Amino acid sequence: MTTPERLEALRRKYENAGGGESDDPVFRAVADQQFSEGDRRKWPFSGAATFLGADYRPDAHTQAGFGGLDCALIGVPMDLGVTNRAGARLGPRAVRGVERIGPIEHALKIAPMTMLKVADVGDVPFRSRFSLESCHEDIEQYFNGIVDAGVIPLAVGGDHSITLSILRALGRKQPVGLVHIDAHCDTGGAYEGSKFHHGGPFRQAVLDGVLDAERTIQIGIRGGAEYLWEFSEDAGMTVLHAEDVMRMGTDAVIAQARQVIGDGPIYVSFDVDGVDPGFAPGTGTPEVGGLTPREVLAILRGLRGCPIVGADVVEVAPQYDATTNTAQIGAQVLFLELCLVAESLRLQRGRAG
Repeated sequence: MTTPERLEALRRKYENAGGGESDDPVFRAVADQQFSEGDRRKWPFSGAATFLGADYRPDAHTQAGFGGLDCALIGVPMDLGVTNRAGARLGPRAVRGVERIGPIEHALKIAPMTMLKVADVGDVPFRSRFSLESCHEDIEQYFNGIVDAGVIPLAVGGDHSITLSILRALGRKQPVGLVHIDAHCDTGGAYEGSKFHHGGPFRQAVLDGVLDAERTIQIGIRGGAEYLWEFSEDAGMTVLHAEDVMRMGTDAVIAQARQVIGDGPIYVSFDVDGVDPGFAPGTGTPEVGGLTPREVLAILRGLRGCPIVGADVVEVAPQYDATTNTAQIGAQVLFLELCLVAESLRLQRGRAG
């Protein structure tokens, strides 16, 4: 039972306190960034929508060093590579429209906007809405510029084929490792004359020499297309089916993921269909029996401290989602990826300093 003395102490401390006041140094830094004039903060439902409420810098690619950013949030609204239901081209717009993500990741106690220079730099400028091949050329060229500037890209698709061209930019000097959460391995071969479809980016990335198969783990895999993914095993990838995650538990999954990826640079790729469609129906290739959002967040939090050179969220197709749950999950994962990047850069700078 609360004593009268404690109640009186709480009254003295909090009765006239503003909403942004805090003694905790982490919370204080976040509040200072969020609040102005004591208890006023930006309305989450006002102004132009950007990823995670970040500043909008569509001209960053025209500036030296990509405008001095540490991390760029990029939309890639292209879904010409889908094999089932189209619509992921609308994913970036849906994720931008999600309100009230952040500013702090409660489990990790990371507030990335206080640690990084980060901005929404707009969408990849495509020359043609009709040519899948030219779209991939445009993605690779745009991300080459980001990588050359030493900026870490976080992309929102679009279908999963976009990750191939992103990896070509990130891994052109050194192949990267991969933590891949998905219902599908996406290591299929060419279909109907195209190797750029969303069912095969990781096979092609390995064959291009930009992805290290033996430092790749694929988590949440399931569904009837298993016969298309023999490449994953042949190449030395580690494949954890959704049933493995349930049997092992997230702590064991994290331990195995960290063992597989080692200490080298990694890319994190999150396909929203890795989540069970009961939670995330807004996607083109839903597969029942998937991960829960809580499992996904727990696994990603377990990558804290890993050297992340880029990440993505793909396959959000909002027209199949009456509740916006899918975009909400996508935005929350994007925020967590940003937190992991912030921690990765903090550790790198600490070692350099």
